[in-house]
Amino acid sequence: MIRINLLPFREARKKENVRRQISIYVLSVGLLLCLMVLGFLRLNSTLNQVKAKKAEKVKELAKYKDTNKRLAEIKKKISEIRTKLEVIRGLDKNKLGPVHILDEVAMAVPRDKLWLRSLAESRGKLTLEGTAMDNETVALFMNNLEVAQHIKSVDLKRTKLRVLNQYKLNLTDFSLECKTFEFKEKPKKVAKKRSKKGRRKRRK
Repeated sequence: MIRINLLPFREARKKENVRRQISIYVLSVGLLLCLMVLGFLRLNSTLNQVKAKKAEKVKELAKYKDTNKRLAEIKKKISEIRTKLEVIRGLDKNKLGPVHILDEVAMAVPRDKLWLRSLAESRGKLTLEGTAMDNETVALFMNNLEVAQHIKSVDLKRTKLRVLNQYKLNLTDFSLECKTFEFKEKPKKVAKKRSKKGRRKRRK
């Protein structure tokens, strides 16, 4: 009976299996590393694109910021012109005197702090009604009117607090009476009194 020693074949097969497993492991690790590198490169590329877009947006925002500043300045000028036009139209509607008075009233209005609702003139008396941010703004408006060349005096007739709950804002309604250069005091009537002696003489 012939005996064959199979141990060398078994050991060779084991070594081959070990080599195969090591090769598979190395290839798996290499493939995983390649995938990680590719993923990193892709993420880095995406990040660079996002940064580039962010830089573009920042530049656009800077341009819009300058544009918004210009728009704000233009709106401010338009608001000033509208205020003057409203004052002039209101005064013209009520047939108030010369144009220089209209200009003085328009120039006396504090910007974005006081709004006139009505203007009326009668025999040199100018009545102004409107709304202000506070009493200090009304006082400033009165001071501006008092230094006007064609307005003689300014009297405060009334003030009233207006509360806007929805905006959490307190405003002041006011009424002023001004005397213009056209105002003339009415001459006082002197009552004629008859003396008792004159009456007695007439009765005689």
